Amino acid sequence: MKKIIISRLFLYKYRFIIGYILLSLALVGTIFFLPLITPGGISEPEMESVITSNNTNLDSILNGDIIDLPYHALQHLSIHFFGLNTYAIKLPSIIIGAILAFLLILLLNRWFKNNVALIASIITVLSTPFLYLAGSGTPLIMLVFWPTLLLWLGSKIQGVKKPNSIYCFIFAFLLLFSLLTPHLIYLAAFIFIFVLLQPHLRHTLKTLPRIPFVIIALIILAGLGAIGYSLSHNPSAITTLLLTEDFSIDKFFANLAAAVPPLFSSTGNVESTFLSPLIGLPILALAFTGLISTAKGFFASRNSIASCLIVFTALLAGLDPRSAILIILPLAILIAHGTRYILERWYGIFPENPYARIFALVPLSILLGVMIFSDVSHFIFGYRYNPIVASQFNNDLALIDEFVEENTTLLVPKNTTEYDFYKILEDAKHITISNSAPTSGKIASLGKWEKSADLQITRIITSPKSEESDRIYLYTVKSKE
Repeated sequence: MKKIIISRLFLYKYRFIIGYILLSLALVGTIFFLPLITPGGISEPEMESVITSNNTNLDSILNGDIIDLPYHALQHLSIHFFGLNTYAIKLPSIIIGAILAFLLILLLNRWFKNNVALIASIITVLSTPFLYLAGSGTPLIMLVFWPTLLLWLGSKIQGVKKPNSIYCFIFAFLLLFSLLTPHLIYLAAFIFIFVLLQPHLRHTLKTLPRIPFVIIALIILAGLGAIGYSLSHNPSAITTLLLTEDFSIDKFFANLAAAVPPLFSSTGNVESTFLSPLIGLPILALAFTGLISTAKGFFASRNSIASCLIVFTALLAGLDPRSAILIILPLAILIAHGTRYILERWYGIFPENPYARIFALVPLSILLGVMIFSDVSHFIFGYRYNPIVASQFNNDLALIDEFVEENTTLLVPKNTTEYDFYKILEDAKHITISNSAPTSGKIASLGKWEKSADLQITRIITSPKSEESDRIYLYTVKSKE
């Protein structure tokens, strides 16, 4: 009887390629259908992002409105071509989320073996925090995107005998773009300090060709000058990029205290757009295992960078609680470390027993399946049915599109986010946004309009996203006898 050699089997030989293909299909299918899955509406931060994106043009850029410019430019184009709807609002994050997932996979695959990188990639890109970022129509995803992209480019530069100058130029340009995201100027400072303190990275810096190094330095200086010139026309943007309004030490610790509960609280009663706990207990345990395993070789760049990123995340969360979402990046690295540690310990127990290695696949597959299924279920059903989190989102835009006819006056209180947001609909939907009731014509309002006794309710549109169900009121003007 012919002996079967496992290494020659098709499924074994191409197991990692097949795994990455299946992961890509699952990821793309999940991300691009996110607006249909959950959270089933848009939040106030998403409305504010749309307002900023709609006002983004060449004049606004020259006048210093450059905060998160790459994201707002992409969202502006999305709304311009597809109209103001839920999918168009979230499409930039969906696209950037897909790229971010690809970068995380490349980064983990560069630092770890294929089996470890594949498992860690699956856990990370199908986790609740990652799915939230990819489905949120705000620039918050850029806070994770830029560090991940720069880390991957840095990994292409470091660890080779002769660094490729092209990667160095790309790194310099993207580092400049990352400075447009609030507080990421500290990332640039963090990278600079980390390179000076880390022996391997100092050696890489010394091996860079002198002429490209000088050109890169000039590019960075020129870019900083252009950013500084633009910000000189809008000094308030400097405060947004560097710190936060009314910054103080007390507020820093208050923000830090507010950032932690959505990440780890198991009660689910945290009022935030983040679904708590954002990080499940199995993932947290695996990451903690990875953190402990890096203690021995801490001064290796890939070991120390995860710990340093956790500290960096805590500093940013003190400036803005939402910045705690950056924990995704060090979490992915620590998950990979934890997975590597577990596999090495198991294989170390049975170094010569192939059956033990195969047997390890059974509990590992069960663990992986439970972690992914529970995390995706937590994301879908939590954002749909948790009243504290679900109330942060509304489906008014879809209701207006379905029930508010053309040539209708939509009543919205002035000087509110909703007023500025729905003003964008006026030309596309052919409706009028007003804060006072007209004397004739079709009228609708968000919530019951108490400011006029001349209106008679003809229909009430309900929504599961509204606390008392009633969301849009349709009126006619009472006839005067």
